This record gives sequence, structure tokens and C-alpha cells, in this order.
Amino acid sequence: MLPLQLLRHIPFLRAVFNYSITAFGGPQVAVGLMQHRFVDKRKDVTAEELMEYNAFCQLLPGASSTQTIILIAYKRGGVILAFFTLLIWILPATIIMGSLAILVSHFEFKGTLKSLQFLQPMAVGFLVSAALLLYKKAINSTITLSIFIFAALLTFIGFKTPWTIPITIVLAGIVTNFSSKRIPDDGAPPKKVNWNSLFIFLVLFMTAGFLSEQSTRQNWSYRKAFNLFESNYRFGSLVFGGGDVLMPIMYEQYVSRPQSAIVKKNKRDVLKMTSEEFLTGSGLVRAIPGPIFSIASYTGAMSFKDKGLVWQVAGAIIGSVGVFLPSFLIVLFFFPIWQKLKTFAVFYRSLEGIYSAIVGIMTGASIYLMKDLYHEIELGQPLYLVSYLLVFIASTFLLYKHKLSPQWIAISCIVLGVCWTFFQ
Repeated sequence: MLPLQLLRHIPFLRAVFNYSITAFGGPQVAVGLMQHRFVDKRKDVTAEELMEYNAFCQLLPGASSTQTIILIAYKRGGVILAFFTLLIWILPATIIMGSLAILVSHFEFKGTLKSLQFLQPMAVGFLVSAALLLYKKAINSTITLSIFIFAALLTFIGFKTPWTIPITIVLAGIVTNFSSKRIPDDGAPPKKVNWNSLFIFLVLFMTAGFLSEQSTRQNWSYRKAFNLFESNYRFGSLVFGGGDVLMPIMYEQYVSRPQSAIVKKNKRDVLKMTSEEFLTGSGLVRAIPGPIFSIASYTGAMSFKDKGLVWQVAGAIIGSVGVFLPSFLIVLFFFPIWQKLKTFAVFYRSLEGIYSAIVGIMTGASIYLMKDLYHEIELGQPLYLVSYLLVFIASTFLLYKHKLSPQWIAISCIVLGVCWTFFQ
């Protein structure tokens, strides 16, 4: 697709940008906003396709919400549009997180982010709204209802366990595979397997590892740049379970490992930051829109805090490219294979269960996040509880019933938070 041909996709790319600046709440909420923006409003994909894409991406390593939006673009305009979509989706979050890292490293930063407090119940409201919409489409029999309940319970119980969602999806697919559902002929041939994506992914994986090790052993001047790219590329390639799994792995890499006996013994100058710096970033990334994986921009900039502003900007770019590039290459390679597998009855019949499981997962996540919000509110603060509840109900109602654009709800919640903080 030539650059001029991208012009007809400008409305879609604009929608992606609007999505990128309103996607508060992490990957659990992201699919809900995609439902509202790309299914209900724009009709880029059907609700069934969105659930299928989301379920498929949950089975892959990397950033699942990022991979889902990549697939929506891939269906609409191929690899080139998918690439530009990736850039537009990650740029706001990575720029914000890189900038915050520079602020944190140069100034005393003790803000409580109270002005953003109402984004939390708003995000849960977005998720509940999407679950209600998808429930109508996916739950249509006793077996799908049973799968929905099972998935919701399993997600609530094992929310912090990285394998909970993949296992739930696989089990749901197995259960509905015993049906006699026929495969419809939709007339759309599956896309060809893109072997170039796999080749580039593997070459980069091996080259990054080799250069990182060589630069460290031979003490190259720019060795930390190679180390940073390799570590983030490895995270993006091997992390299953999304941002909640990425966080502790990054903590071990940047905080715990530099303090280990073997690193101190060898006197290796590794990438590092303090626990306070990392935890500040992990809190900030949940308060901004966009993918949780954008914390790589923060850790990249923070890793170079002693090298000056230019190196911090470079670190943010290297970290972001390293962590998101594997998600792009992996999903484009495996998705055509998934499409071919769907032509077999054993895989097609499993989709009914997978769709039901996705709605259950969203419901279980909603309940879990509401529980977390309740525990975060200080005891003896009934006014906070009431205000959070009202924001949650209003967000759900405005999005589900009135189809109000998410960005206006988000802006309203930020303004409300600023006013609330000012008058406290």
C-alpha cells in the first residue's frame, strides 16, 4: 500500500488516535473501548471478530491490547496500515511516560495524582458497558451461559495469575467443540502466512542478545543502549499475561538484579534504578491512557538518568521500540496460521466457547477491579465511596445507553478530579 493510499484510512487513524488518548484502565478495559469505537460506531470489525482477535492475542506473548488493535488495522488495510496504527496507538503513552521519567529524575516528584482519581471508577464503567453489549451477542444458550459464569469466577479468583486467561480460553474452546456446529463459508480467504515477520523477529532476537553480551564483555561506550534494547525486546517476546506480569519482571531486571551478589562481585555497570523510581513509574502508567507496556519508555529514560537529557530521550525511544516491536511481528506471523486453523471444524466450533469466555473474563475483571477500588478508599471516607460509585454508574450509563464518546467522559472525570482536589 503506497503512502497516497493511506489517505483513505485517515478517518480510521484519527479514530485510533482518539482511542489512544481515552484508553484508561489497562488491557481489561481496552477491549471495551474497541467495542464502542471500532464495532458500534465505525463498523471496522464485527463484535464476533473483535472477540476472536482479543482471544487470539491473549494466547500470544506481548501486549495483547496492542496486538488486537494491530489486527483490526491489518484486516482493514494490511501490514502498512497496521504499522502506522501501532505508531499512533503507542506514541501518546510513550511520550507521556518518557517525559514523566525526565521530570521524576530531575525534580522532586511527590505528587499524589489526586486529580486523576476518578479515572479509576470511569475505567471500570467502560469495561462493564462493553461486557453488557457483548453479553447480548455471545450468550445465547445454556452452555454459553455456563462458560460465561465459569470464566467470570475463574478470572476473579485468579486475576493476578498470568495463565488464568489463556487457560480459561482454552478450556472454553474445548467444551463447545463437542457441538455439531457447521462452518459457514464467508467467502473471505485467509491471509497468507507472513514468513518475513518470523524471520525478522528471530534475527532481531538473536542479534540483540549477541550485541548486548558482546558490548558488555568488551565494554563498548554505548553498551547500555544495546543492553536496554535486548532486555525490552526479550520482555516483549516472552512475557505472557500482559502488563501485570511485565511489572515484576522489569522490577527484577532494573531494581533487584543490580543489587545481587554476582553483579556486585563482577562490578558490572548494569541498567538500574531505585525501587522508589520504578514504583513511581508503575503507578503513573496506570493513570494515563494507552498500553501498560509503555512503562518501557519510562524505564528506558530512567536507566539513562545520569547521562543527560539527550540520552534519556534516546532511552525512552529504545525501550519503546524494543518492547512493542515483538508484539507487532509475532501477531502478524501467527494470525494467518490461526485463520487457516479456523477452517477445521475442531477450531471453528471452539470459537463459540471462546466468545463466551471473553465476556466472562471481562465481567470477572470488572468485579475484581471494583473490589480493588473499594479497598483503596480509606476507611472512614464514605464521601469518596459515594463519589466513586456515582462516577462508575454515570460512566457506564453514558457509554452504554447514550453512546457518548469516551474522550468526553474522560475529560469530565479529570475536570471533576481537579475541582475535587482544589476544594479539599
